[in-house]
Amino acid sequence: MIIARFALVIIVGYLMGAIPFGLLISRRSAKVDIREYGSGKTGATNVLRTVGRKAAALVVILDLLKGTLTVVFAGFIVGRGYLIVGDVGLGLLTGQVLAALAAMAGHNWSVFLKFRGGRGVATFFGGLAALSPGAALFAGEIALIGAVLTRFASLGSLAGAISAYVILVLLTIINGSPIEYLGYALVGAVTIIVMHRDNIVRLISGTERRLGEKAEDVEPPPARER
Repeated sequence: MIIARFALVIIVGYLMGAIPFGLLISRRSAKVDIREYGSGKTGATNVLRTVGRKAAALVVILDLLKGTLTVVFAGFIVGRGYLIVGDVGLGLLTGQVLAALAAMAGHNWSVFLKFRGGRGVATFFGGLAALSPGAALFAGEIALIGAVLTRFASLGSLAGAISAYVILVLLTIINGSPIEYLGYALVGAVTIIVMHRDNIVRLISGTERRLGEKAEDVEPPPARER
């Protein structure tokens, strides 16, 4: 029974995460397909460059909520059930982490967009806010400060994701924070780094777009080394 509940929270989390708010809001606000501009991603940064601040702010809020609400719904679905694996009991916390990670997967590889999407940053922080608000606040501040000071949204996102993992390592060691939260931060941070691999290439080469620069067309993929 508990396995079925875990499967359900993954499905619910994925489908909620897969809702392409960036695309929907861009179409309604400016009648554009966000996938045809800038990075081709459906996240708030590309919306900011293509449509504007108001649309981007709304996308951030809704993408955050995708992560947060999946954790809340997982709590109702899993309840007090437990799956015993050896000496370990997998229950509510495991279900919530699975739901939040599924929401990230849905956002990045949406079934509604032929498995395309965003980079998962806002959805990651939404899930983290529901799991560990203190860690989310700390890492969110790092992300915001990094983006404002450097004017690189990608650099701020990477710094925020990595700092989320670092603070949860400390919280796990010092305060006994649940190991499940640490697992979420690790998988989430690695996913965000992987999804930003093209940005990392451009940051190194000095061609990354800064905040405030407009997106005109889809950026070409980085050239492969031979």
